[in-house]
Amino acid sequence: MDRRTHGQRLDAARLGAARLGAELGERATLVQFSSAFCQPCRATRRTLTEVAGMVDGVAHIEIDAEAHLTLVRELDITKTPTVLVLDAEGEVVRRASGQPRTVDVVAALGHAI
Repeated sequence: MDRRTHGQRLDAARLGAARLGAELGERATLVQFSSAFCQPCRATRRTLTEVAGMVDGVAHIEIDAEAHLTLVRELDITKTPTVLVLDAEGEVVRRASGQPRTVDVVAALGHAI
């Protein structure tokens, strides 16, 4: 999972339950932007659900990109799946597009927890 290095946080605003439509994890949150006919999105859902189940205090939230265009534009989501890793305060600490490997998701969580 990539980290942008512009000297600033990946996304300026915090993401909370009100903006995401679900409660954040106690320690970290995996936010997945998906679309209905995206084959890699299904595999990504399985991977993120598995990782969230393995690590205490981690939640997985899946967001339908087409139904949340304002948020998609705000966060500059350009393709699905896109995964954001949030820390306990809702700050984006990692971001990646495409289907992630389990080992990469676990490593990215290390930056959030």
